[in-house]
Amino acid sequence: MTHLFPPIPLSEWADSKETLHRFTQIVGKVRLAVAPPRNHWWHVPFHLTGRGITTRPMGWDPGFAIDFDFVDHRLVVNTLAGDTVSFGLPGLSVAAFHEKLFAALGQFGIEARILAKPFDLTDEVPFAEDTAHRSYDPFWVNRYWQVLSQVALLLEEYAGRCNAKASPVHHFWHTFDIAVTRFSGRETPQPDTVDPVTREAYSHEVISAGFWFGDDNIAEPAFYSYTAPEPDGLTEEPLRPAAARWVPSRGAHLALLRYDDARAAADPRGTVLDFLESAYQAGARRAGWQTDKLRTPYAP
Repeated sequence: MTHLFPPIPLSEWADSKETLHRFTQIVGKVRLAVAPPRNHWWHVPFHLTGRGITTRPMGWDPGFAIDFDFVDHRLVVNTLAGDTVSFGLPGLSVAAFHEKLFAALGQFGIEARILAKPFDLTDEVPFAEDTAHRSYDPFWVNRYWQVLSQVALLLEEYAGRCNAKASPVHHFWHTFDIAVTRFSGRETPQPDTVDPVTREAYSHEVISAGFWFGDDNIAEPAFYSYTAPEPDGLTEEPLRPAAARWVPSRGAHLALLRYDDARAAADPRGTVLDFLESAYQAGARRAGWQTDKLRTPYAP
């Protein structure tokens, strides 16, 4: 039996996470190259499956999907014609993974041109040359998927409490977090200096809620929420539970609840939902969202 929010300290699987993150970036960049664009970059992230994560079907002639199976620890390429090729993940360097993936795609005549180096990680070693990152602990990778899946279910419940336009619950391969985003419906004017990625992602007011596994900035897993653009006085708003706090992040602020604080609560699921709701209400109040009109019968 898997308990809700099992422990996943970053220190126990940091090396495996660095390798896996690069694996997912390679596959994610294939998705980015092949899938047709969607608003707010919704065509890019992974979605959860009963065994791991998937790109979802993409491409034509042949259509195909790439799945990570974190139960048997394999990478699986399926075509819509019913053909399959797969290979094991443990023991592979990033370079070997890159080679095997593109060899598998080549068997089906699939071409995908990607920028084959890491995005926003600690180095820019091209994937095809990276033999240093090769750690893959099946126990912790499976635990990552278990936690990811539990958080996805919780975010689905949170999303259902508001009838604003909302994103799918999806797993971003560039930042390695999982999130769902609510929209006020109001556009956000942006200066000409804003890069095209940010311009599309934040073309409208948003309040986003999510979870990450820890990184160099915050070295532990945590739930988070942010409002963009950040309204004046946001950090003066109260958060629940008492352990939650506002923290600076890239010139703005995140509402943050440590994963271990949620795990220690008498009702972990209810505690996280209450945290996300308090962060949403804080941002919505300060930004002037019509929260009464956006409530659903499922809202607390």
